[in-house]
Amino acid sequence: MKFVDQATIRVEAGNGGDGCLSFLREKFIPKGGPDGGDGGDGGSIYLTVDEGLNTLVDFRHNRLYRAKNGKPGMGRDRFGKNADDLYIKVPIGTLVYDDDTNELIGDLLTKNEKLLVAQGGFHGLGNARFKSSTNRSPRKITKGTSGEIRNLKLELQVLADVGLLGMPNSGKSSLLRAVSEATPKIADYPFTTMHPNLGVVKVGNEESFVIADIPGLIEGAADGIGLGIEFLKHLGRTNLLLHLVDIYQDKEDVYNDIKKIEVELRRYDKCLSEKDRWLILNKSDLLPNEFINELNEYLLSKLGDATKIFTISALAGSGCKELIYSIHNWISKSEEMK
Repeated sequence: MKFVDQATIRVEAGNGGDGCLSFLREKFIPKGGPDGGDGGDGGSIYLTVDEGLNTLVDFRHNRLYRAKNGKPGMGRDRFGKNADDLYIKVPIGTLVYDDDTNELIGDLLTKNEKLLVAQGGFHGLGNARFKSSTNRSPRKITKGTSGEIRNLKLELQVLADVGLLGMPNSGKSSLLRAVSEATPKIADYPFTTMHPNLGVVKVGNEESFVIADIPGLIEGAADGIGLGIEFLKHLGRTNLLLHLVDIYQDKEDVYNDIKKIEVELRRYDKCLSEKDRWLILNKSDLLPNEFINELNEYLLSKLGDATKIFTISALAGSGCKELIYSIHNWISKSEEMK
């Protein structure tokens, strides 16, 4: 299924049914009193979370959603039927904006959560409501009010504990495949990953966390070059970033690749660039230990001793277990501090 993380839709709630103008007329009651009933309420429109969905692609084909109108009131004090509310299913992690004002209406983050996005019209009143001691035969009724109409912008941001970022072909998808049951596409050419992938990493029998992989970033990404910048927003909800680097190159090139990503992050979103970020040196299986040790020392001298560095081979699996347990411990400690 195609991954779509933005969509615009129009929602039109139902109108309220009009009140009824009626007087009781029976064989032995030729001049009965008012018996016009109220109309029914118009249907409202809600967005509701469906955990089985992971894309907004359905909204590319269906952009207009209308709830039904309430039925009008009837004689003999009969009320019109209320219209059923309309429920529109969206994936968990959907942000909902008013497309005309850009106001954030809601952020759907929990299972079965629902959000009212268009209020149905209120029912009109029948003339029986207006009978009084001074007006025994009122001819007054009210019409149902109009339902709310809104243009909405939906934006999906995936929910994950950990986000992967790096240059194309740095091994992000290989790492995700190595530590989870996710099966992202892997190939030796840029932009193999075309949309975010999620993987659940199990730690022991009961513990787990979620990793998100996005398309690779390149220099100039903040200006729209490449694909990754379109999906950086999906890392906004993560707590920890893993910056993967292909170390099968000169150490100066490794350092330059690291700095390029840092620059693009700062240009895109300062808050994102300030998240906790670990440096993951990948493809260690292709290099001798002596070179790897020298590279670690070189990077620490350039980036500072506080930089957290792990050396792994996503393809061979070496170092991945230690990385996973370090992430799990970090997440556990972070939750304890909340």
